[in-house]
Amino acid sequence: MDLLRAIEASHFSEWVRESGSIWSYPTIIFVHSVGLAIIVGLSTAIDLRVLGFAADLPMAPMEKLFPIMWAGFWVNAISGVFLAAADAPAMMTSWLFLLKMAIIGFALVTMAFLRRALFRPPASDRVASGTSRALAMASLLLWTAAITAGRLTAYLGPSADIKGVH
Repeated sequence: MDLLRAIEASHFSEWVRESGSIWSYPTIIFVHSVGLAIIVGLSTAIDLRVLGFAADLPMAPMEKLFPIMWAGFWVNAISGVFLAAADAPAMMTSWLFLLKMAIIGFALVTMAFLRRALFRPPASDRVASGTSRALAMASLLLWTAAITAGRLTAYLGPSADIKGVH
């Protein structure tokens, strides 16, 4: 807990939390939202294609979206560290925040497995396998759960108590 309190008390965390500057919390949460839109938006597009939507779109070119999705993840990860540092003790002891982190981990593993299932040699535009469809459905559910858990951290648990939200 001492380490978490020290992180929260750092000049950077105080600046993010208290400065009121447009460049602190508002910009970081905006960047976090952009990263989220990139990874979840592109993942959703691929998942829906695997599940049969827009079946006339070729699958093979979609493999090029995965590096962009990873870039979105890293934007989210870095901005998320900044946001969590501003409220470190509350976040790192919140079951909801920890659940969100676990769900994101499962979503990333699912994303990697889906890429392998879809694009391992020989890649083709054949009908997606049952495994690919199951991974796509899991991906949609996991990203939805991660977003839900992320939003709920503001309203449930220690972070909400600190902010006076009930």
